[in-house]
Amino acid sequence: MKAYLGIDVGSVSTNVVVQDENGDVLANLYLRTKGRPVQTIQYGLKEITKSLTDNVEICGVGTTGSGRYLAGVMVGADVIKNEITAHAVAASFFVPGVQTVFEIGGQDSKIIILRNGIVVDFAMNTVCAAGTGSFLDQQASRLGIPIAEFGSLALRSTNPVRIAGRCTVFAESDMIHKQQMGHPLQDIINGLCEALVRNYLNNVGKGKDILSPVIFQGGVAANAGIKAAFERALGMKVMVPPHYDVMGAIGAAMLASEEIQSTNKKTMFKGFLISDLNYRTGSFECNGCPNACEIAEIYEEEKVIGRWGARCPRWDIIQEEKH
Repeated sequence: MKAYLGIDVGSVSTNVVVQDENGDVLANLYLRTKGRPVQTIQYGLKEITKSLTDNVEICGVGTTGSGRYLAGVMVGADVIKNEITAHAVAASFFVPGVQTVFEIGGQDSKIIILRNGIVVDFAMNTVCAAGTGSFLDQQASRLGIPIAEFGSLALRSTNPVRIAGRCTVFAESDMIHKQQMGHPLQDIINGLCEALVRNYLNNVGKGKDILSPVIFQGGVAANAGIKAAFERALGMKVMVPPHYDVMGAIGAAMLASEEIQSTNKKTMFKGFLISDLNYRTGSFECNGCPNACEIAEIYEEEKVIGRWGARCPRWDIIQEEKH
């Protein structure tokens, strides 16, 4: 069975997906990166094989996310694409004709505007945590509530209170104030959900032409309270697609499939055995010019296989091999 591998390496989660030629998901993993992307990628590849039958052949690999280049050189990716492209491709596959994509992850959030299947506009928030999954995680931890219960509690609210959600610091102090005033916990949680949505629409979604169909993906899409708050704020239905939490990896796998099938190239995938190889990362400052670029590099079994951070080709691996 021909299949395609997609890997989405983010600051909070690393997602691994294997799809068949029809786009059906054969196996998927959602893992916490925990600041160790190399080890998480290796663990993910080792674990995903346990869900695959022996007749599955990986014919192409795509990587995306903030760690896409790192993942790409480790596994031998055929396609390395940004998150906007990967999420848009996956969204269009599950909801043909989708016009607006909300994506909220652990450390960033983004909005993608599509028209006739083409991305015409997008915006990302990578600076402030107020409006991301880590914001909710932090408040859930402070309240002593499992994050999985956040959404169901919010839906029980009958009188949501307004929480100042523009900043995580202000939000926390405002929540404490509302608790001290005696507001029920479910109303405070619902107010927090509305604050996150308000912050998202006022910042990431500012000036964007939000049209239906709207789909909501990313880890935060699991929170029914956030979905309901979006629907109230927009006055329109918001859909959560299947596999909402690994859509970036799905998009990467689909892009790899498209690349391999259109070019008839043989995949560069190194195989699942890379999960047993030794990798290490390092960095140094280039003194070749006044730019003083900080160059990051990754070693596979003591051989440099990738470098990033240079503003010129001096440290490119291809150039190095030519000499």
